[in-house]
Amino acid sequence: MADKRYLEWPFFEGRHVELEAALDEWAGDAVRDLHWTDVDADCRRLVRLLSEGGWLRHAIAGAGTAIDTRAICLIRETLARHNGLADFAFAMQGLGAGAISLFGTDAQRERYLPRVARGAAIAAFALSEPDAGSDVAAMRCAARADGDAFVLDGEKTWISNGGIADFYVVFARTGEAPGARGISAFIVDADTPGFSIAERLAVIAPHPLARLRFDGCRVPAAQRVGAAGQGFKVAMATLDVFRTSVAAAALGFARRAFDEALAHAQQRRMFGQALADFQLTQAKLAQMATSIDASALLTYRAAWQRDRGGKVTKEAAMAKMTATESAQHVIDAAVQMFGGLGVSSGHPAERLYREIRALRIYEGATEVQQLIIARELLREAKEGA
Repeated sequence: MADKRYLEWPFFEGRHVELEAALDEWAGDAVRDLHWTDVDADCRRLVRLLSEGGWLRHAIAGAGTAIDTRAICLIRETLARHNGLADFAFAMQGLGAGAISLFGTDAQRERYLPRVARGAAIAAFALSEPDAGSDVAAMRCAARADGDAFVLDGEKTWISNGGIADFYVVFARTGEAPGARGISAFIVDADTPGFSIAERLAVIAPHPLARLRFDGCRVPAAQRVGAAGQGFKVAMATLDVFRTSVAAAALGFARRAFDEALAHAQQRRMFGQALADFQLTQAKLAQMATSIDASALLTYRAAWQRDRGGKVTKEAAMAKMTATESAQHVIDAAVQMFGGLGVSSGHPAERLYREIRALRIYEGATEVQQLIIARELLREAKEGA
């Protein structure tokens, strides 16, 4: 049983506590430890389940409503504790629709967001390229104006929900200014001529991923999200929300690993005593618990601060870096405590070990978070001088 005393922290309101309790009960019945055999079909099924449960509405915001970052983080943490692919399915609906929630026109919101919330459309966020992952300014995918449309040419890669999404929010260079300032965002429906899936990508924790190709892909100008040349702003604002939620997913993985390890340590007998009776085990459990609480404090501080309208670029980066790196250590320690069982295919610790590794890379690798934090610290110091 997970320790939920963190819900008593002042970051949360009563509605958040009720949300977590309801989702925890639902996830325990609907998705906990389900084993998937066809990742595309399974993700579609999970999107439907999340929609039927009413959870996807928390991933988006319509006109007059705001994204509740704390709710998104609690949902991701809770789903990750129960099932990593369920967390993925929820998160990608939010990330894929996030730019529309934050910057979309009324028409764009009306066309896409209700379908995302109903599970009738699967969303994707297409920023990374073969030579432009963390370095967005190196983006080569281009969009040129042509009458009442834009024509996109180029590639994107490592795109989550690639191959199953019904629409993609795509970032392309439009040339208003050099570097990151000359990028715009566009909604590209999956059936748009000139758009294709160039390659499906396999990773250690199976998720739907793909490399996308745009070859004379004509998109109406009304499909641009945000102002011309403001795509970098759109992308970073979206990531500020969902980067914090990546930290929350890592927390969910870490808490599950800790719960499994704690139970095992009390039951496993070695040399006439429980594994938990050894001081080495106790020291490891103490380190695991402390790093989880430290990560949770940073994560929910960032979420709370954003919900209050504060700028969270630095805080979200701190949370993402700390939570994902700490979760890697917690899960590795759990695998070690389980011994051979911990590396047995299908064991919870083994599944968590595969799930956590990508979180240290996507939506900004740990090294990039360090650069973001340092940049913000130096900016603050300069402004305060």
